[in-house]
Amino acid sequence: MIVEKRGHHGEVLTEATVRVDVKGQQMLMAADGDGPVNALDIALRKALEKFYPEIADMHLTDYKVRVIDAEKATAAKVRVLVQSRDAERVWCTVGVSENLVEASWQALVDSLDYKLLKSNRKVHA
Repeated sequence: MIVEKRGHHGEVLTEATVRVDVKGQQMLMAADGDGPVNALDIALRKALEKFYPEIADMHLTDYKVRVIDAEKATAAKVRVLVQSRDAERVWCTVGVSENLVEASWQALVDSLDYKLLKSNRKVHA
C-alpha cells in the first residue's frame, strides 16, 4: 500500500499491490484508488476477473469501520463491515484485525468468496 501526496494542491494518490495465487498461477496486480480500500478492491478484482468473470457484476455498496477495544487507541482491533451487491442479492461480510488493511482484505475476500459460492465457485486469495 502506498499513499502519497502530489502536486501543488496536495492531491493524494493511493496505490495497492496484491499478489494472489489463482489456480496455480501467481498474479501480481497494482491499482490506484480513491483510498486504500478502493485501491485494494480494484487490484484484487484485476487479479481475479480473468479467472472469475462473474465478479464483474458485483460491487461494494457500503464500508464501515468500528473500533472494538477503544482503550488500546491506535493498537485497537477494528471490525470492518463490507456490503456488496450484484443484480440479484445484497450481502455483508466482516473482517477483524488490529490492522485496518488486513481487516478490509478479509472482508473483501469473503465478499468475493460469497459471490463465487452463489455461482458454485470458490476463490482462496
